[in-house]
Amino acid sequence: MSTHRAAACYGLIDTRFGSVAAWLDKTGALQRLEFNVARELERAHLAGTPRDDAALAAVARQLAEYDAGTRREFTLPLAAIGSEFQQRVWAELCRIPYGSTISYGELARRVGDPGAARAVGRANATNPIALIVPCHRVIGSDGKLTGYAGGLPLKAALLQFELSHTPPALFR
Repeated sequence: MSTHRAAACYGLIDTRFGSVAAWLDKTGALQRLEFNVARELERAHLAGTPRDDAALAAVARQLAEYDAGTRREFTLPLAAIGSEFQQRVWAELCRIPYGSTISYGELARRVGDPGAARAVGRANATNPIALIVPCHRVIGSDGKLTGYAGGLPLKAALLQFELSHTPPALFR
């Protein structure tokens, strides 16, 4: 993930969870992936960013594999724009295993700042690469679903999908 790069293009991709808008930088790295397509279309219009769905073939392929239940980790180059702290949080999100959840407090501990659960929550909320940087895998300390930019029903659907495609543990 990186600091600041201008978007080279964007495109739309259909997933089992709805359409997403994806943005690539000039190197072909993924900058954004958002479920709020209307907002992203407005953003593209205002910025004058060209639409190029074909440039997003690798993103679309990996999302289709995720949708089919055959991809558990994404291997795309990422270029999310954010502070050093946000970058640390987003990198740690990518280490949460498919079908698993952790609390905001645990995520704060993992990024080396155990007292920063609220700051971690804010970094989670500003994650610009939904699903691929799996912020949906972070839940409240009481085990309840809390906050998700795409809405709690989408967060619940993503977690249920992953759980249904995760083989049960042989030993507990």
